[in-house]
Amino acid sequence: MSEWEKRVISVMLVCLLCMGVMACGTRQQDSMKKIKDLQFTVLAEDKLPEELLTVIEEKKTEPFKVTFQDRGFLYICVGYGQQETGGYSIAVNELYETANAIYVDTNLIGPGPEEKGNNSPSYPYVVIKTEYIEKSVVFD
Repeated sequence: MSEWEKRVISVMLVCLLCMGVMACGTRQQDSMKKIKDLQFTVLAEDKLPEELLTVIEEKKTEPFKVTFQDRGFLYICVGYGQQETGGYSIAVNELYETANAIYVDTNLIGPGPEEKGNNSPSYPYVVIKTEYIEKSVVFD
């Protein structure tokens, strides 16, 4: 085999390898692509299933991420642990489904200036209720 033939074969192998890597990357991007936004409700504490409320009470002093399924609904809980004061709120930025998972993105919003005087600790968390879908939940 000539030197030229070896180079041509080497270039072809490199091209095939690159095409394989690009195909894997495309599949991974497709699996993370949003299929649809999910409808949801943010629940008040008095609307939570008793078993879920017990879990939250046990975990609330530290940041936590919990899912709970009950009667055809999925409950997605995100807690931010103990905060020095009250007045915090939590925004649900996104809740959507992909081919492989459910993605949730929340954000803790600090208290306003009028609420800074409250020196009692708080334990902000949010519970999102949506239809049950048998997929893993990814917390962003």
